[in-house]
Amino acid sequence: MGNYGNEEGRWAAVQQRDAGADDVFWYSVRSTGVYCRPSCGARPALRKNVAFHDSRAEAEAAGFRPCLRCKPDQPPLAERQAAIVAQACRLIDEAEETPDLDSLAEAVGVSRFYFHRMFKAVTGITPKAYANAARARRVQAGLAGQPNVTDVIYAAGFNSSGRFYAQSSSVLGMTPSAFRSGGKGEQIKFAIAECSLGPILVASTERGICAILIDDDPDFLVKDLQDRFPKAELIGAEPAYEQVVSRVIGMVEQPSVGLDLPLDVRGTAFQQRVWQVLRAIPAGKRVTYAELAELANVPRGARAVASACAANAIAVAIPCHRVVRNDGSISGYRWGVDRKAELLNRETVSE
Repeated sequence: MGNYGNEEGRWAAVQQRDAGADDVFWYSVRSTGVYCRPSCGARPALRKNVAFHDSRAEAEAAGFRPCLRCKPDQPPLAERQAAIVAQACRLIDEAEETPDLDSLAEAVGVSRFYFHRMFKAVTGITPKAYANAARARRVQAGLAGQPNVTDVIYAAGFNSSGRFYAQSSSVLGMTPSAFRSGGKGEQIKFAIAECSLGPILVASTERGICAILIDDDPDFLVKDLQDRFPKAELIGAEPAYEQVVSRVIGMVEQPSVGLDLPLDVRGTAFQQRVWQVLRAIPAGKRVTYAELAELANVPRGARAVASACAANAIAVAIPCHRVVRNDGSISGYRWGVDRKAELLNRETVSE
């Protein structure tokens, strides 16, 4: 934190446009008659025209009006942007048909270009990607209780069934009928084995590995898989599948070798974004949740990326164990912090 207790420190903060000084003090400019936040992006004022104030009320009592650029009488820019994006998300969620970019920007009172850039900066995804995810949620909820797939598709905001079916794999991870019936019609091969971290379950669809689960209780692992795909055909103990399991165990024992088998990664657009970033983190490197949020282009989304890590069902291959607290301590691993510590230790030793 800067030294804002004297005029020299405050002037330095204004020159540097130090956002850390916002709401600590305000400054006024005699030549323009306005007062600003220290982080204001307006043209720098001459020092002789600047005075400092401990509160907005003090600046206004001295006869200065709020700057139209930094809006010091309103919440900080980040809060205002978050509120605008939240309003836009509500409009998308509540609309019968997905509103276009121009309509959304007009509804929240900003330009089309600014809205698109701001939405992506706050959420990490574009308005279109969010709208697609919202429609996917409506389809998923509708298919659970609606016998007519076509009615669900149109109710979710798709203007044609053909367009939906072209996207159904990315929306649902399977066909609509398979999703509605809990994975019915899909074949999932799986096997349980022992590794140094305890019992491990590996499962694959025809597209790739869809689960790597670790726990002390093998029965719990099977139940977890069944809960994920309650009506899929689970095929266990196939001799040919042992090769896949062996390669996965080899990766768990030595994470630095990686895994060159295809993955069938299923999650929301945001989750998949975070998981893709995780897979790019090299063995032996640790990142904090805040750093992961930065890498995923959601700098204020540390909690959101932590939730995405917790939803990861493909242990080690999607290396959420490489994410630690801001102080470097280990926490928050769905398969146990002791296993997380051991994985990190193995990567450190193998460097």
